[in-house]
Amino acid sequence: MVQNTANEVVVITGMSGAGRSTVAHAMEDLGWYVVDNLPPAMLGTLCELAAKSTTSIAVVIDVRGRQFFDDLNRALNELAERGIARRVVFVDAADDVLVRRFESTRRPHPLQGNDRIVDGIAKERERLQEVRSVADIVVDSSALNIHQLEKKIAELFHDGDPSDLRVNVLSFGYKYGIPVDADLVMDCRFIANPHWIPELRPQTGLDAAVKENVLGTDNVQEFLTRYQALFETMATGFVAEGRKYLTLAVGCTGGKHRSVAIAHELEHRLNGSIHKSGKRISAHAIDRDLGREL
Repeated sequence: MVQNTANEVVVITGMSGAGRSTVAHAMEDLGWYVVDNLPPAMLGTLCELAAKSTTSIAVVIDVRGRQFFDDLNRALNELAERGIARRVVFVDAADDVLVRRFESTRRPHPLQGNDRIVDGIAKERERLQEVRSVADIVVDSSALNIHQLEKKIAELFHDGDPSDLRVNVLSFGYKYGIPVDADLVMDCRFIANPHWIPELRPQTGLDAAVKENVLGTDNVQEFLTRYQALFETMATGFVAEGRKYLTLAVGCTGGKHRSVAIAHELEHRLNGSIHKSGKRISAHAIDRDLGREL
């Protein structure tokens, strides 16, 4: 079980249908005390209670709060002014994914009124634009099922050294779109595509033959060594700026061969490495689009 950081408040917000409830349940499973649909004006009071205990608290705040939600940005600024430790987790998903989820549950979007679901989504995005811009962690659930989303939250809030830099190395296919939660994007389409080798086409970047093909391509090892050194240099600055979580997205055309092999190689190279600030990098590879091809 994850060991909580005492007196810390995590604010969970984001788009309706993106998975806020799943994130809240995952936090509960990790030992956090979760308060759902709290009026933002009560955040300060909750933090005062948290300071008197060793319990870490997570709070779900979203547009269900109606007019109360408009106070969220003000409440977050007040916490910062008072020196209260807090993190904002913003759960997001692509519009078409959100539409399908609402249609499958046959529930209306909380802001659609007499309009269409897409209209409600557009209104919500506009209202959430400011809080998304200040979020510490953005989680894109577009390609994740419930269990994968729970696993990602568990990885983000594990009990490692809180001063470590945690890095999700996310492989993806450009034809499915760049991940919305990417902090850095590496394009590995400069590597020859194993798709055009008949015996490798049905395999993936997790298979030994594909990995050997991709990693054995001219200049790839040199590229990875140089990129690792560059990333570790950047990590020093990220840590100095207070960043503890990063998503490094690695893309190829379909997210099946090159990006998968490169992402897992970067996970191996970065995990446990020490950057110039003396802190350790904790890396984990996730394959967003693997198995998605028709």
